[in-house]
Amino acid sequence: MKNTKITIISGLSGSGKSTAIAAFEDAGYYCVDNMPVALLPRFLDLPFDRSTEFAGFAFGMDLREKDFIAAFPSVFKKLTENKYELEILFLEARENVLLRRYSQTRRHHPLAFQKNIREGIKEEKSQLQRLRKLADKIIDTTQMNIHELKLIILNHIHEDLSDGTMRINIMSFGFKFGLPPGVDLVVDVRFLKNPYFVPELKDFDGETREVKDFVLNDPETKIFLEKYLDLLDYLIPLYEKEGKAYLSIAFGCTGGRHRSVAIAREIYNHFESHKKRVEIIHRDKGE
Repeated sequence: MKNTKITIISGLSGSGKSTAIAAFEDAGYYCVDNMPVALLPRFLDLPFDRSTEFAGFAFGMDLREKDFIAAFPSVFKKLTENKYELEILFLEARENVLLRRYSQTRRHHPLAFQKNIREGIKEEKSQLQRLRKLADKIIDTTQMNIHELKLIILNHIHEDLSDGTMRINIMSFGFKFGLPPGVDLVVDVRFLKNPYFVPELKDFDGETREVKDFVLNDPETKIFLEKYLDLLDYLIPLYEKEGKAYLSIAFGCTGGRHRSVAIAREIYNHFESHKKRVEIIHRDKGE
C-alpha cells in the first residue's frame, strides 16, 4: 500500500470536486468521496485484494466533515512520515462563478446554513487557506465546464503514469463556446459540409448514423481523414519516443454537435483499432 499513490481532492464547494473524483475513477483509481480524514490511515491499512489493480487512491475531503480542518494536518503529516506518496489537489473558482453554480443547482453550501451563500464561500476560503498552501496542484475551474475539467484532470493523472504508454485524449467542441484549455493540437473542421443546414439532420448529433454518414461520406472528408490520419500515424511514435505522457487533440466546428463529433469519433476509432490508450470527450454535444 505504501507504494501506491494517494490523492486528496479538496477545494471550494462548487469548484468541480465531484467531476475530478469521477475522472480519477475513470482513470482506474479507487475513489472514496467525503472520507473522514481521521479514518484514512485505518482505511489504508485494510487488506486489499492484490489481484485487483488500482492506479492509486483518490479521496474527496472538504468542509462537509466538521473536524476536517482540525484533523488533516496531523493525519497528512503521519502518512508522509510513513512513506506514503501523498498528493493534494485543490480546486477553486471565482466567487461570482461559484454563486452562479449554486443558483443553477440549488444546492446547499456546507457553511451557509446560518448565513447567505456569499458569506459561506468567504468563510470556506478562509478556513481552507492552510490546505491550499500545502496543495501540490491548484486548479482554477472558473472558465471550465465539466468536460474541460475532466480533460485537465485526466492529463494531470496521465502525466504521472510510469508505464511509458502515452494516453491520447480526443475532444470535440464548438468554437462559439470558446477554445478548450489544456489541449496540444486544435483542428478546425468548419470547412466540412455542415449537417446543421439539412433540416432532417439538424436535431441529430455526430454520434448518430445519419449525421456520421453525411459527414464521413463526403469526398472532402475522406481526403481530410486520409491526410490527417497519415500525419498522426507519423507523429504519435515521435511523441511516444519523446516520453510524452499524454496527447490531447481537439476537433472544433461551429456548435460542437455535428462535424466535430463525427470526426472526433472517427479519429478515436482509428486509434482504438491500433490498440492505443485513447479516450473521447464531447464537450458541447449536449445530452
